[in-house]
Amino acid sequence: MATIFNSLVMLLAGATQKELARQIKYLKVENEVLRSRLPERIHVTPRERSRLLKFAGNLPAKALKQLVTIVHPDTLLRWLREERRRRNPTPIVTRGRPKTAVQIRRLILKLARENRWGYTRIMGELKKLGIQPPSPTWNTFLAEHVRDIAAIDFFVVPTATFRLLYVFFVLSHDRRRILHFNVTANPTAEWTAQQIAEAFPFETAPRLLVRDRDSIYGDAFKRRVESLDIDEVVTAARSPWQNPYAERFVGTARRECLNHFIILNERHLKRLISKFLGYYHGSRTHQGLDGDCPEHRKVEPPELGPVVSVPLVGGLHHRYTRTAA
Repeated sequence: MATIFNSLVMLLAGATQKELARQIKYLKVENEVLRSRLPERIHVTPRERSRLLKFAGNLPAKALKQLVTIVHPDTLLRWLREERRRRNPTPIVTRGRPKTAVQIRRLILKLARENRWGYTRIMGELKKLGIQPPSPTWNTFLAEHVRDIAAIDFFVVPTATFRLLYVFFVLSHDRRRILHFNVTANPTAEWTAQQIAEAFPFETAPRLLVRDRDSIYGDAFKRRVESLDIDEVVTAARSPWQNPYAERFVGTARRECLNHFIILNERHLKRLISKFLGYYHGSRTHQGLDGDCPEHRKVEPPELGPVVSVPLVGGLHHRYTRTAA
């Protein structure tokens, strides 16, 4: 290898520009002949690699791809990039949540295993032990992807005969809309998978679906979600705060509707929730929506007339609007 370089330097030394151009053309032809006869792999020593990089550093990539013979052109270009990074290292920018030390992770798992604690209790215990774990970034994740997220959950409603009914709902994070709901006494993975298909027809599925770790979301459910090209975001164990919009809707539905009625059967519960959702979407204001409703509600200035009350949900709630006298 050294002999080839030395001969090349001696050949080119002292040549005129015209002679130099002819010699380069000859070397290109010879290079093509050698390239066709070389074995697939040639071992290049570190010293030879250093000399190759020294001569190749000032040549454009296009010229290198035409000249390089003993190694693949892409290999030589990769060597050049590595050499430049070694000589001019760039500062490493870490993104996302900082990693937690192995000892702290093991301690967190121990606290959860021995006490069956949730996230909030474990955080408090760690602070008392002088450990400040990284702050959660779940709210940041939700805010950044709010338009592409839907959440699902179940909640239980007892009937007058002490029978338990399960309400399944799908909530859009964007405007807190309830996209779909249904009631059943015997929830299964197949039934839940069918609800997902009914909630997102004609390629309306979101990119992300937030859910908890309930065993009801079995293989049939996972296959259906995957077929809709939805990525599941599974919350941590015993961490309902990671699905906040769904949990908030459950509390709202109970406080503002279901706790005020005695449920007779599935049909009665469906009818009641349907009426409540009409009020919830079109009339009820939300602090998280800057005082608006999931379905945008126009502002009615005083010029439109006096305020009148319209009863909703069987008189449990009212909508206040202005009408011309």
